[in-house]
Amino acid sequence: MKEIHAGVLKTAYRDLGPDDGPAVVLLHGFPYDIHAYDDVAESLAQAGCRCIVPYLRGYGPTQFIDAQTLRSGEQAALGADLLALLDALQIQRAVLAGYDWGGRAACVVAALWPERVIGLVSGDPGYNIQDISAADTPASPEAERRLWYQYYLHGARGYAGLAAHREAFCRLLWASWSPDWLFSDATFQASAQSFANPDFVDVVTHSYRHRFGLVEGDPRYAEIERALAQRPPITVPTVILSGGSDGVSSRRDDATAKRGFDGPVSRHVLAGIGHNVPQEAPAEFAQAVMSLLAR
Repeated sequence: MKEIHAGVLKTAYRDLGPDDGPAVVLLHGFPYDIHAYDDVAESLAQAGCRCIVPYLRGYGPTQFIDAQTLRSGEQAALGADLLALLDALQIQRAVLAGYDWGGRAACVVAALWPERVIGLVSGDPGYNIQDISAADTPASPEAERRLWYQYYLHGARGYAGLAAHREAFCRLLWASWSPDWLFSDATFQASAQSFANPDFVDVVTHSYRHRFGLVEGDPRYAEIERALAQRPPITVPTVILSGGSDGVSSRRDDATAKRGFDGPVSRHVLAGIGHNVPQEAPAEFAQAVMSLLAR
């Protein structure tokens, strides 16, 4: 495990593979951590890639440098963290690969700083930049049901519930979102340690409140949020990996899933795979990365 000062964070990360190999940044989602990429990173490192696998803000050993920094989970903060990490590691261009929060960070950088991106691997919903202006528009009842955890975290009861039962809460989401993935207690516990980060609850609840316009963001990211509100297209080569058994992402057809992309984009639906695509289908995830490097 390594650490580096990157923007407002002291980011903890794994660094696998040759230093001079093509750079790949693998970004985990909520509520997971870097262990989602154990098999993917090993495979890519053996193929000659340099794999950077960071803990996101609020997870594992990653820390805020300044105690006064807002523990924001907004999309602009995640994108800014990723850009700062690339700068700190002096990586000019990389394949960015992620899902859930990590996919959002990757999409933000791909949309706003495409010159830094060789290609993008994104889990559902593909174009993972939030349209906060439309957050008050109700979705279908079935989609709303799947988002119960977000609404729960909007209030004080949800904040207290996550703080008191963070492992049980996260394990419930793992099981609900990946119904065909028979993960072991040891697999869950390896990642659950990351939820003990003292900033986890604040960052998570801020994320699910900010995306609905319920709280203000960190002013340092206001310019990025304004740019994201314009729904910038993603032009870099992209592979979308959709879990066919994903228990949280909305079902969508191929054309809908590819909206927001103006560059080359392909989509693969993986039967029997849930929300945590890299940990459930590591071979397919690694192959998606390699396909972008082979272009």
